[in-house]
Amino acid sequence: MKVDKIIKNAKIFTSNKDNILASALVVKDGKFVYVGDENGLSEYEGETTDLNGKFIMPGIIDSHVHVTMGAGYELVGTMGTIIQCDSKQSALDFIVDDMKKNPGQDRYCYILDKKHLKGMDLTKEDLDAICPDGELQIQEAQMHSIWVNSNILKKHNITDETKDPIPGLSFYVRKDGHVTGEMSEGATELPIILDRAMNKEDSEIDAAIQRWIDFCISVGVTGVFDAGIPGYPEFHEHVYSRLKSLDEQGKLPIYVDGCYVISAAWEVEEGIKELKRMQKEYNTEHLKVHTLKLFMDGTLKLHSGAMVTPYADTGELGCTAMNLEELVALLKVLNEEGLDFHTHCVGEASSRLVLDAVEQVRKELGDDFHVRVVSAHLQIQDTADLNRFAPLGVIANFTPWWHCDDVNVYKRLFGEERGKLLYRCKSVWDSGALVTWSSDNIVFADFSSWNPFLGMEVGMTRFVSEKSKLMEGGDRYKDIFPPLEERMGIEEMILGYTINGAIQLGIENKKGSIEAGKDADYLVFDTDLLTAEHDGFSNILPAEVYYAGQKMHYNPFNPEDKSKEDSYFKGRPAPYFSMEEMWMEFMEAMWKEFYGEAAEWDDSH
Repeated sequence: MKVDKIIKNAKIFTSNKDNILASALVVKDGKFVYVGDENGLSEYEGETTDLNGKFIMPGIIDSHVHVTMGAGYELVGTMGTIIQCDSKQSALDFIVDDMKKNPGQDRYCYILDKKHLKGMDLTKEDLDAICPDGELQIQEAQMHSIWVNSNILKKHNITDETKDPIPGLSFYVRKDGHVTGEMSEGATELPIILDRAMNKEDSEIDAAIQRWIDFCISVGVTGVFDAGIPGYPEFHEHVYSRLKSLDEQGKLPIYVDGCYVISAAWEVEEGIKELKRMQKEYNTEHLKVHTLKLFMDGTLKLHSGAMVTPYADTGELGCTAMNLEELVALLKVLNEEGLDFHTHCVGEASSRLVLDAVEQVRKELGDDFHVRVVSAHLQIQDTADLNRFAPLGVIANFTPWWHCDDVNVYKRLFGEERGKLLYRCKSVWDSGALVTWSSDNIVFADFSSWNPFLGMEVGMTRFVSEKSKLMEGGDRYKDIFPPLEERMGIEEMILGYTINGAIQLGIENKKGSIEAGKDADYLVFDTDLLTAEHDGFSNILPAEVYYAGQKMHYNPFNPEDKSKEDSYFKGRPAPYFSMEEMWMEFMEAMWKEFYGEAAEWDDSH
């Protein structure tokens, strides 16, 4: 048989659990037609490459990202300047000084860690006093809440009568019945943060998407689940319209599995109606929409993650977006409509609620229940729930580059023992559950935290060192984040990023493993990933990337090859900031906070 490409003498990790390693493969018309050893190559004729033992793996599936939100942040131009302060008053003073240095901006944007307010409230009156005529926005450092002045409230028609999306979870903070200018969670904050992206030209959105596509090619990401934007479906769909257009032009090589996002039970009816419409409208080769995404709870550090056992420092429990009855009803409707379900579940009570709902529906419907249910993030789990994912068929999605942090923060939140029991992915994996990996980030920036090889590294080490690609210039999280036994192996990381991710997206018959009949998406490495050192693993990049058997073009995210760097950046927007720049800005702020404003700083610190 005449074929397009024959590869031999390779070390191929297939992600096919029935034939996990091979040494040869054959590609014809964009598909694998043979995978095995050299003895099976005799019947094929075509271009032959001897790889001299180089490593090959399938294309990567990143099963929870934010393409549309990332494009939005790219288009508004900035997340904001980090406020360097140690009190509410010094925060306000910092803003005043910064506005004087940068007059005439349409909107002033900042980032503030709430802990620096030391328990004091920040209100629209405070912001109006220093910015009466313009727009002033401050995003909390956890990216789950925001403060704005009255001009922004008026622009978005937010009044004392405005309904909270989810009382107790996603809401407008009020005092004596009046909105204060502070708001919690994405359904309230993101329509404000991204409003300036709505009127951007299609060409500007296309440029942002292209930068993301180029990054995906550089690291070998061939498919993603886009987790959407809560509270702002207009911009979310605008990006989908551009993805569709690019795909119709043959310019979207990455498979995008899309969604429609809701944040509350009262949004279900409209959400399913819109999802079904989008399922029909956005249905091209590399773009499908069939999943309802729900923000079940918030974030741990803001105490909005839903808990079974109260937070140790406050006694709060947080809350969920739906109750059991509402969730059961939703799953039944999704099953009838042939749709899937993806949930943001940070706290133990939110994922337990999903498990309870699936258990109840399975008891009623049995084998007639076909909804793919995903619980994403799973920062803290009650031990009693770890073994429930597998028998219920709930997919457990973790974001492994998160699996390093300051354990003392969680000891304060949950107590000495529970604070050391986060991100128990290995326990869930060993129970037989389907575990998938994701990079979950909301901004493109320099894409360092979107890097799946960073996810693999931290998933295996549970720390970040000087060798790690994300933290150039920083030295946090050198200590292994407990529990030590939750560290994963490289084979488990690859499987979670390939075939398991494909199963989550429902494309396992086409992608996710190197098997005859599947799309010829594969990555070639000079380094053997199975034996590579785990510390610094994030610096590994594929030497060659193939989508449907076609070698993809170079792009400059690979630092080893500068040959086309100039042509890449010509005519394209550069990142509006890099993670290293943001990290150094943060370190300088901490230096001055500790040693005083007069202390000299340079990057050598």
